[in-house]
Amino acid sequence: MALDSDTKLNSLGFAKPPSETRVVVAMSGGVDSSVVAAKLADEGYDVVGVTLQLYDHGAALAKKGACCAGIDIHDARRVAEEKGFPHYVLDYENIFQDAVIDEFADSYLAGATPVPCIRCNERVKFKDLLETAKDLDADCMATGHYIQRKIGPNGAELHSATDARRDQSYFLFSTTPEQLDFLRFPLGHLPNKDATRALAAEYGLSVADKPDSQDICFVPNGDYASVIEKLRPGAAEPGDIVDHEGNVRGTHNGVIHYTIGQRRGLGIGGLTEPLYVVKLDVDAKQVIVGPKEMLSTRTIPVREINWLGDEPFDSRKEWHVSVKVRSTRPPREAIIRPLGPDTAEVELLTPEEGVSPGQACVFYDSESSRIFGGGWIWRGY
Repeated sequence: MALDSDTKLNSLGFAKPPSETRVVVAMSGGVDSSVVAAKLADEGYDVVGVTLQLYDHGAALAKKGACCAGIDIHDARRVAEEKGFPHYVLDYENIFQDAVIDEFADSYLAGATPVPCIRCNERVKFKDLLETAKDLDADCMATGHYIQRKIGPNGAELHSATDARRDQSYFLFSTTPEQLDFLRFPLGHLPNKDATRALAAEYGLSVADKPDSQDICFVPNGDYASVIEKLRPGAAEPGDIVDHEGNVRGTHNGVIHYTIGQRRGLGIGGLTEPLYVVKLDVDAKQVIVGPKEMLSTRTIPVREINWLGDEPFDSRKEWHVSVKVRSTRPPREAIIRPLGPDTAEVELLTPEEGVSPGQACVFYDSESSRIFGGGWIWRGY
């Protein structure tokens, strides 16, 4: 329906009063999503808070620094009570196990370095939870992610957060155009995290000084190997550490204990130069090591591409963009050559070190803050 030129949109982009606009807020129990819920409630929106229980929160109560744990459910509920809007806890343990944890374990055992937070956003929060929001007759769903949604000439676009240090675009590249129509990210424009905490204090939230979560929620202290051993008992088998010429340089207790680019903890003595993990051969149960220059990669195969450009992905032979191959690295200039509607070869203009299958390759506009989607790196080097 065409809007009259005098029709005013509310802050969430709807041509009606906030009180008539229902918004489901995905509440993790942390500062960010709590501020989003409080802000929208303060502006008069019909707010419904929803928190997901993703795993046994009895065990999670003892784990600090993770999201979606038992204490976080309590904190989210308390914020809802403080601000006077309804709050629901949904049991998503089975969905999370099937959609995220099992794939994480299988990918690791296959020698990849998975990013479960991306799969959680893609398969749980922005899929099942988003559908739940629609079932609740919500007009949109808001989250505390640091990313921006802007309206361009062809509809909603995904853009990086104003604060590059907090930007979460790497973890949200798989957001589809249909999901983007329904999602809102009220914090993406803020200059820094201090501004978020200032808002939390302004709204009098009990979580204003709560520390940020650091680890993957089901991986205590970043110890991936111990989680894999628990999920897949007996799957880690010993084997040899060999150099790039095939010489045995040592032994290992399982490929799952190693990642591409690793230097420390190899247990190889008498080296004249440092050696790094350059490849993991799961079938041969080998950890292959070599000099640092062997980590450099210029060509990256990518699949399961989610494209957010205005033209079809494979309508051109090349796309000149910037890409990220790790969440902690800045975007680098690259050329994407489509091989089909959702597969491509990415050529880095400057080689990157430690590119690993299982990681994401995210596409950025080199001349603006816009994100063109991305895909999954799928073959070892």
